[in-house]
Amino acid sequence: MTEREQLILLCKKLGAPTPAAAATMADQLIKRCDQLAAQRGIPRVEAMGYLLQLVTKGAQGETPPGFEGVKK
Repeated sequence: MTEREQLILLCKKLGAPTPAAAATMADQLIKRCDQLAAQRGIPRVEAMGYLLQLVTKGAQGETPPGFEGVKK
């Protein structure tokens, strides 16, 4: 199973409304992973791990550290 196929399955499990949406989400994760790895000079695996943590926390309704926003 390819990385993309695994990500599509994950996105479906996390609540993507359609298979097409899950595929789009997977493609966006892959693209952002490559961007992060290049921008930060980190291994691709580390970049994907970071993104997967964000996605899973978001799907669970949790706010990841650094994304709390401004309190008014």
